[in-house]
Amino acid sequence: MSQAELGERLFVSGAFIGQLEAGTRRMHLEFARQIDEILDTGGFFVRNCGAAAESKYPDHFAAAAEAEALAKTIREYAPQLIPGLLQTEAYAREVFRAYQPTATEETIDELVTNRLARASLLNDPTTPLLWCVLDEAVLRRAGDSPAILAEALRHIARLIRSCRIIVQVLPFSAGFHAGLAGTLKLMSFDDAPPLSYVDGLGMGQLFDDPATVAHHTLTYDLLTANALSPRKSLALIESVAEEYEDDQQA
Repeated sequence: MSQAELGERLFVSGAFIGQLEAGTRRMHLEFARQIDEILDTGGFFVRNCGAAAESKYPDHFAAAAEAEALAKTIREYAPQLIPGLLQTEAYAREVFRAYQPTATEETIDELVTNRLARASLLNDPTTPLLWCVLDEAVLRRAGDSPAILAEALRHIARLIRSCRIIVQVLPFSAGFHAGLAGTLKLMSFDDAPPLSYVDGLGMGQLFDDPATVAHHTLTYDLLTANALSPRKSLALIESVAEEYEDDQQA
């Protein structure tokens, strides 16, 4: 049975079936039951669905995190915070504490550990290609901890200077732009169609519909067109980091 034929029986696209096979999409229980019935697999997929569904990430982000780990390229727009893949331990801790002010230290420790584990993707010198557009607000959101933000910005600058990532800053002077609605992540793969992911407060959605992914890709292209060049972006990142370091010494 071809991917398209199985997809037709499940009322999904053949591309979706391909993503299940490649591991870029999670097998949900409802699909596992139907596939077991269609392929007469004796409950194989249902039995294994529970174990496969376990994740150290929130439900709304789990599938995106799994796809991220397999992606060949990741392009991300961040309007408010440094993207998870680029966060330092101290910065991530501040973010999670702000999200969950009454959580135990053990809970925060686990969240930080999982976030840093995601960032290990960048240990490979070339894959995935990571290209981020950061709103200037990301560089200015220091709060009561300018030293933590300065350290995080220096970390980003080191990754840029080592030619590991590409970063552009979308300055306040750009005014209204295509990304005002929120975060955006685009992922491409060697053996599966591209995906896009958008999220909000405790929610997120992964898209494989070609028209939606194309629209999100155009949005990202518009953001890069309005952003500073990588060279000017690096200069601004290092300048802002220096400002916060000087404030600490004053």
